[in-house]
Amino acid sequence: MLAAADLALRLDRLKRDGLTVNPSRIEGGSPSNVVPDLAVLRVNMRPRTPGIEAAAKREIEEAVAAVRAEREVEIELSGGFGRPPKPLTSEAEALFNLVKQAGADLGQSIAWQPSGGVCDGNNIAACGVPVVDTMGIRGGKIHSMDEFLITESLGERAALSAVTILRLMEAA
Repeated sequence: MLAAADLALRLDRLKRDGLTVNPSRIEGGSPSNVVPDLAVLRVNMRPRTPGIEAAAKREIEEAVAAVRAEREVEIELSGGFGRPPKPLTSEAEALFNLVKQAGADLGQSIAWQPSGGVCDGNNIAACGVPVVDTMGIRGGKIHSMDEFLITESLGERAALSAVTILRLMEAA
């Protein structure tokens, strides 16, 4: 467990502008007087650019190698960066501006907010297709037991989607 905690601290220190790091869970152990034979560390990292992702991969390997050597433990890495970064391209910015104008015309305030989030949009953007992630329902406390939606926003966002699609069709 000490090796997992040590690795979690080292990985947490990798965070910087463009890379969020969340050592979210360490599992393992047994009674307090027994050295566990297994511990599992779960970490969520979200890089903003492919270059930051490549650097983070190298830094993870370096941190793992250091803990292996210092703690004399075996460490097996699994998982990886499953979604490519989704940079704000000029095409995505143009699409966002269209959505923002459609929202304004409907009396809806649409604002850009970088989230560091990961969604199917990341895979779509990696194919060169502009993506806007701000068209869903309004709510809060996302990904928690207290997550909620504001039911009035269902109709609002349906209207936003319809106006945006119509304007895209008119422009085509």
